[in-house]
Amino acid sequence: MIEYIKGELTELTPALATVEACGVGYGLNISLNTFSAIQGKKEVKLYVYEAIREDAHVLFGFVNKKEREMFLLLITVSGVGANTARMMLSGMSVAELCNAISTGNAKLIQGIKGIGKMTAQRIIVDLRDKIVTLGISDEIPAGGQIAAPVNNQVKDEAIAALTMLGFAPAPTQKVVLQILQSQPNAPVEEVVKLALKQIK
Repeated sequence: MIEYIKGELTELTPALATVEACGVGYGLNISLNTFSAIQGKKEVKLYVYEAIREDAHVLFGFVNKKEREMFLLLITVSGVGANTARMMLSGMSVAELCNAISTGNAKLIQGIKGIGKMTAQRIIVDLRDKIVTLGISDEIPAGGQIAAPVNNQVKDEAIAALTMLGFAPAPTQKVVLQILQSQPNAPVEEVVKLALKQIK
C-alpha cells in the first residue's frame, strides 16, 4: 500500500497532479481543495488512496490525512463512488462537509453535482456518528458532542436570504449556525444582520 508520495510537482490541472519521485511520474486524481493547496508549489507531499480495479490502478492524492479520511468514509456509503467522493471534496472543504453532515443539512450536500436527495440523506445517516468518533472535523468537539439544536426554520430562512444576496451556502451556514448557537431566540432579521457583518 502506498501511504504518500513526495516529490517534484511536474504537472498540475484542477483534477490531476503528476508527482515525480525517484524518476517515476505518478498521476494522482485530486480534488479542487488539494489543487488550491498545492498550486504554485515545486515540491509536494500527497497522501494516497489506491483504487485497484480489474481494468486499472487509479491513484487519488490528498493534501492532508483529514481529506483522505473523509474520502475513505464517503466511499463506504452506498451509491458514492471514488469520483463522486472527489467531486464532494471539490465542492466543499472537509470542515464544511462535516458541518453539513453533523447538522443534517441534506440540502447543502445535494447542492453538489451528482448527489441526489436519497444519497445525501444516506451520507448523513451513515457518517454522522463516524465523523465525530474519528474527530475528522475541527468544527466538531473532540468529545463527540454535536452542538445544541437550533431553530431550523430561522436557520433555513436566514441561509436562504443570504444566499439570495449572493453569499456562498457553505460559509453562510457556518456563520448562521454560530449565531444561533450563541443566540437561540434571535429572529431571522437579526441573524441576517449579524451574519452580514461576519461573512467574508
